[in-house]
Order: sequence, then C-alpha cells, then structure tokens
Amino acid sequence: MIPSRPGRALRAAPAPIRLFGLLLLVLILAALAWGCAGPAVPPPAPLPPPPPVKAARAWFEPLSVDQALARVAQMHPSTQGLSSWRDLEPGLKANLAYVSAKPAQGVAVDRPGLKLTWGAMRQTLEDLLAALPFLDEDPALLARVFAWFPVEREDSLVTGYYEPFLEASLEPDPAFPYAVYGQPGDMLMADLGEFHQRWRGQKLHYRLTKGGIKPYYSRGDIDFGGALKGRGVELAWVRDRIDLYFLHIQGSGRLILPDGSVKHVLYANKNGRDLAMLGRTVISRGYLTRDEASMPRIKSFVQQNPQLAKELLSADLSYVFFRLSDVGPFGSMGSLLTPLSSIAVDRAQVPLGAALAMTTPLPVPRQGGPARLSGLMLAQDTGGAIVGSHVDLFCGSGPYAEFVSGRMKNPGTLHILVSNRALADLPPATVPSTVSSTVPSTASATAATPGTSTGMGNGGKNGNGVANGAVNGGSNGSGNGTRNGNAGGNGTKNGNAGGNVNGNGVPVQ
Repeated sequence: MIPSRPGRALRAAPAPIRLFGLLLLVLILAALAWGCAGPAVPPPAPLPPPPPVKAARAWFEPLSVDQALARVAQMHPSTQGLSSWRDLEPGLKANLAYVSAKPAQGVAVDRPGLKLTWGAMRQTLEDLLAALPFLDEDPALLARVFAWFPVEREDSLVTGYYEPFLEASLEPDPAFPYAVYGQPGDMLMADLGEFHQRWRGQKLHYRLTKGGIKPYYSRGDIDFGGALKGRGVELAWVRDRIDLYFLHIQGSGRLILPDGSVKHVLYANKNGRDLAMLGRTVISRGYLTRDEASMPRIKSFVQQNPQLAKELLSADLSYVFFRLSDVGPFGSMGSLLTPLSSIAVDRAQVPLGAALAMTTPLPVPRQGGPARLSGLMLAQDTGGAIVGSHVDLFCGSGPYAEFVSGRMKNPGTLHILVSNRALADLPPATVPSTVSSTVPSTASATAATPGTSTGMGNGGKNGNGVANGAVNGGSNGSGNGTRNGNAGGNGTKNGNAGGNVNGNGVPVQ
C-alpha cells in the first residue's frame, strides 16, 4: 500500500461526472420501478358537464286572452243549429247536475299542466250558465271569464254519429225478419276490479255452461247461429240486416212502426266481446280502400254483396242489446243528447260533464248547410271506439244527420273551458303559471239585467269571477245510453247548485 502524502487531502471528482452518476442512478431506479409496477395508467379524462335541465313545457298550457278572443270571433250558435247560446241551457244544467253529484275534491282531470277537481268543474258550469244570457251580445265573455286549455297539442279527430230511423214491427212479421234483442237473462257480469286492482274498471260478460264459464255469444252466434232466437228477448223486428248493424254502431235509433208511430230504441248493454268495425274489415280484406269507406259506401257494398254479409259482420264479435222508450236518445251521463252540441269522449282524456269549445269542418249536402261548426260542446257520452283525443259529434236524426255523420272524419280544435274563479280556488301546484300572466285581472260587464244593478264587483283572487244568481242544476231524465257498445249509467240525475259569486264580467242576475 502506498501511503498518502502527509498534509494533502484526496481530490473530489469533477462536477460533470457527479451529475452523470446521479442521472444514471435515477434511470436505474425508474427502470426497476417500471418492471415492478407495470405500464403506467393514464389519468381519466374529465367528465363532460351535465346537460342543461330543460323546463318541461306544460302540456295543458292555456291560450292567452288574445288567442281565445280570436277563437271566439269564429264562433256562432248558428253553426251548430242553435238560434241562441241560450239554447244550450238544458244541456248545461244536465252537465251541472252530473258534476255536482261527484265529490267536490275528487279529481276530474289530471294531465300535465292541469289538475281539475269536480268542484272546479262545478264552478265552471255555474259560471257558464250565468254568462249564457249575455253571450249573444258579448261573446268575448268566453275569453275573459274562462281559460282555454287544449285537449291535444295538435288537431283532434272528429267523427259523427246519429240516431237512425229503421222500419220495424213490434210483432213477428215475414216482412221484418231481423230481431232487435233486449238484454238476455243468462248473460252474467263480473267486476274484475273486485279481484285485483289492475283490472279496475273492467267487466267480464259471460254465460254459465256445464263445462264452466264461457264468453257470451258473439255476433255470428246470435245473428247467424240463432243463439237467442225464440227465447223471448226480442223487442222488435226490422226490415234490413245492414241497417240493424248500424243501429248497433250508433247505439240508439228510432223505430218507425207500420201504423206510423215511433219508438226510441236505446242502448241497454253489450256482450263484452271484441269490437271490429265493419269499415275496418272491408278495408283490411281489400273490398274497399280507406278513401272509399264512408258509411253510405259500406252499407251499399254489403247490401249489393249479400253473400259476404255473414263473413264480414261475424268478424265483429261485439253485440249490443237494447231497450224501448218513448223518449231519447240518452248519453252515458243519463241525459238527453243535443244535436251538434253533445259529444262522445274518452273520459280518460275529457271528463263527462265538461264544456268545450270546438271548431271543425262539416260535410255539406247538396241542399246546403254550414261548412264549419264553431261553437260550445257538452261532453255527455262515451263510445267503445272513442279513444284518446278522438271525439264523436252527435248529429241528431234524419237525412241531414245521416249525411253528416256518415262522412264526418275531420280534424278539429278542442279546448276545455275552465272559469278563472275555478282556477283561483285550485291549489297553486295544479294551475299552470301561465294562467296568471295571460288572464286579465279585471273586465267590465257589457249588459245588465232589468231591475238589477250591474255586477261590477271586484273579482276574487286571480281574475274574473262570474257573478251568479242561483243556478238550478236539476235535470230529470233516466236512461242509459251510448254508442259503439259502451255501457252508460242508468238512473235519474238530480242536482242543485247555486250561489252568489262576486266577480268581474257578468251582471248579477
């Protein structure tokens, strides 16, 4: 070993060499770490920002007052065969009686943007009855006193039905070979809602056999198989099989007897089997095109091809049973129907008893008639084929009614009317926010009842009330009724609703 020289220290390595060593050490350690940990995972991409929340547009957003006034300007009672708006009073009172019998806090309409109680509907009908005497002079009351809620975002389908006349006999006669049947005693019914809530509102129509329960007889069984023949349930006999079928579709009619007297034949019940409209059958089987399939054309086709009658009519399993009456026709509500004013509705969309404004084109016969109906409608009936926003206009009886109803398949604009007083009494969550901004807070009366002061009170809460005298909503009339095989209530509807409501717009009566 060579000793170091005394007094002389060891010399340090130069700086570049020290940096290179450190770098080499870092590289070695990094390589060791890579081998142990595997490939590095890249950091996750940042999440995209959440989309902006869009406020749901109320499906039942009402018209503004100006929009409603534009609709009112098109309306006139003559377009629906009335001489005055006052002619609607009996029908409105029937609606009021029906609605007043419902629990006031019960829900009549529950749609996005609007939830109406039966109490609010009662107030609306009271206000419309109070306004009725003044509408001929001041129809703008309909826009100032009522909010207009659309039934559908787009146009609704409007069809027509009527009360047909059938040549008939109340006694068996070879000239009248086709029976009109009353409800048979062996047809039993069960409310399926009693078994499970999922079946609420559904009924089972059946008959008992040795092998258990069976569906009740179909149209083919009854009309072509004689299932009810000679069992004492015949009410009358008619001359034409196809006319009888269309009586089933319309739900009521008039029997013209050999001595010239007339009997109303009204809906009593149905067999509960599937409805397959004759028009759809002739189209699906290629006998007629959709454009050709009006009611007169369908009747003519089957009458000219009697060999096809059994095949085509039996495809419709549904069957309607009737009852005789001296008055009619009645709707599902139990009240007499008003031509060109009563409509059949889907009560899941429009409650029975509602008042609506409707505008729709009308077919015009050669002898002339209005080309457009724009007026006030009363929801008083239902029908098996009336689903969603589709409504069926009762056209009355006689040749004009038959012509219009047989060709009626037009778009229509419908609005449920709700008085501002009724809206003011509803909980805020049930009323669209647009109502308070579109309904004016004041309006002046334009007419006064002789012997009374004008009703210029300050309106309650959010808008125009209607000043009411006592409104009697009584309506006596029993009946059942509806078309296309949908059961209606049977019974007498009585109701009274009255009161003084101070508000702007209509003089106190």
